Amino acid sequence: MRYAFVAALTLCGLAALAVPQNTAKRKIPCKTPEIAASCYWTRGRITCCNGNPAMRMWKVGTKRILGILSGPNSQRHDLEDSLHPELPSNLERAYEAEYKRRVAMKDPDAGDSEPVFGDFEVCPLEAERPGWMQPVCIESAKNIFFQRYERARR
Repeated sequence: MRYAFVAALTLCGLAALAVPQNTAKRKIPCKTPEIAASCYWTRGRITCCNGNPAMRMWKVGTKRILGILSGPNSQRHDLEDSLHPELPSNLERAYEAEYKRRVAMKDPDAGDSEPVFGDFEVCPLEAERPGWMQPVCIESAKNIFFQRYERARR
């Protein structure tokens, strides 16, 4: 009888682990029903730059630069959104881990982020115009890695 109870309890525990866990919801949704059809996957490199928006993505293999914002409800000229757009949680964790790694190495430039390559699902917030940076939000990311530069010793 005891073994049956333990087996049933173990089975319930395993079943609970098999149920998908809720991921953290974004404060500003990126992929809304209005723009979901225009979202697409692209390979890109994210860098932080001077200007508005500060986070930009180069679409690998093109001359296109995408400006990264939090989502369709964000204000294009909102300084906080321009400097710190909301990103997918796995991309946020990757930035945090890279920052901690650089602090542990006593990197004097730990606050400056390295370029990030990956596959990104982007949702355009405006139509594409030749010669203009297109504002987008990033819905999801995968295959993320940081391009590390060898710095000269000071």
